[in-house]
Parts: sequence; structure tokens; C-alpha cells
Amino acid sequence: MKAPEKSKIFRDIRVERITSKLKISDLNDLCDAADSAILAGGGFGWVKMPERQAMERYWQGVNAVPNRILLVARLEGVIAGALQIIRPQLNNEAQRTSVQFAHHFTAPWARKSGIAKALLLEGEAIARDEGYEVINLDVRETMSAAIKLYEGQGYTLMGIHPAYAKVNDDMVKGHYYYKILN
Repeated sequence: MKAPEKSKIFRDIRVERITSKLKISDLNDLCDAADSAILAGGGFGWVKMPERQAMERYWQGVNAVPNRILLVARLEGVIAGALQIIRPQLNNEAQRTSVQFAHHFTAPWARKSGIAKALLLEGEAIARDEGYEVINLDVRETMSAAIKLYEGQGYTLMGIHPAYAKVNDDMVKGHYYYKILN
């Protein structure tokens, strides 16, 4: 499906929790959105775009992991972003009240539409509804829009890792955040 025009004003954002196998059209949209985010430098861990088959296997496997929740955001019907909520392992009694937000991204064509914030707020609501008290997340220092979003939504910077990731032979710092849910 073709992405909406970049100059268009976006109004139709819908965040969904994926609980079953992805439909082929949704898998394609999700892979396309992830591919474009990777190429734009915001690929949630990937620096170079993987082969399509690897990307498809990755997304198909997310729902197979019992402690993960996959949220996707649709912009005018097209999946344009995602967020994963990672619950603690059952044997991790000490951290049973904390979740990790990971792999939060928006396709470049959908940036500034509100998708990233919509995903974040829905993730927080789910974490709160499931009884979690703390959200942890981390992000590369190069992701200035994400840092601005997290700090604007009340996430507290708890530390900076000086050798967080290596991107194109350059060591990149990582910012670690937390938010206590009320």
C-alpha cells in the first residue's frame, strides 16, 4: 500500500495491540515502515537494512515470545510505526513491577504526525492496566526527536552509556530513561 503524501495533514491515527499472526498486508506494511526507519537512521538496533526475509521472520517471531506485546500505529490505515513492551521474566520477582519499552519507531514519511506519542501513551496505558509501576527504556543519543518526546512525557534520564552502540564505525552514547506510573 502506498504511504500517504508527506505534505498531507494526518488525522487518522489508530494504535492496535497485535495479538495474533500478522496478516500479509500488515506484515508488508510493518516491514516497509521498519525498512524506511532503518534507512533514515532510526532502526531500533539495526544499522543496515536486513534482507526482507529476515525482517519478516523478526516481526512474525515477536508475538511468539510470551513476554512481549507488539503495538502498531496506523496512519490512515497504513502501519507506520511500532512499539514493543517487554514484560519481566516470570522468575524475575525483584523486577516484576517494571516493563521495558523497546523498538519504538516511526517511518520517516509519518514523522511529526503524532504516531510516536500515540504509541507511547498507549504503551503506558497498557503497562498501567497490567499493574506495572515502572517503565524503562533506552535510546541512542542520535535520536533527538525520541529524546525530546520521552523527556516531554515525563521520562527521567537516569544515565548515559558512553559506548552504547556502534554505528558506521562510530561509538554512540545511549540515554537510559525511566518513568514511574501513578
